[in-house]
Amino acid sequence: MEELLNFIDTARDARELKRALAVKLTLEGYVHAEIIKILNVTSGFISKWKQAFEVDGVDGILLGYQGSTGYLYKEQRMEVIEWLQQKDHWLVEELATHLSQQYDVEFKSRQSYYDLFTQAGLSWKKTQKRNPKHNVEEVAAQKKLSTNACSSIKRMWSRTR
Repeated sequence: MEELLNFIDTARDARELKRALAVKLTLEGYVHAEIIKILNVTSGFISKWKQAFEVDGVDGILLGYQGSTGYLYKEQRMEVIEWLQQKDHWLVEELATHLSQQYDVEFKSRQSYYDLFTQAGLSWKKTQKRNPKHNVEEVAAQKKLSTNACSSIKRMWSRTR
């Protein structure tokens, strides 16, 4: 029980903490119905993690997945960020080609390329030279309305003086 209490005090992940609390409450004599209300979990959740704790101790309630290693080493990532910061304009396709040629890395998701842009302090949003919804007639009509409104306001202003 001492090991479990120490783990609860130092748990870094909310999922691990919830597991540990379910086990602790069970060991303290709480019934499943009370634990379900307190932690908002299922009876199966409580049983599963209590059994895992009984078999493996605190190691039984730890998260099993620790994530995968990144495609780029830290030094390589910094080199890519410096390379991006030296450029005047950026394209995702150009970054993908650079990573492929220099580091033999090809990301599965475009988000990984966007993350590199973000880490370099850059925006990857593509700019447009013109508004694709631009309508010449609507702009001319709006200009005419604005001009007429300004003229009306000037006339009213000059009358009140």
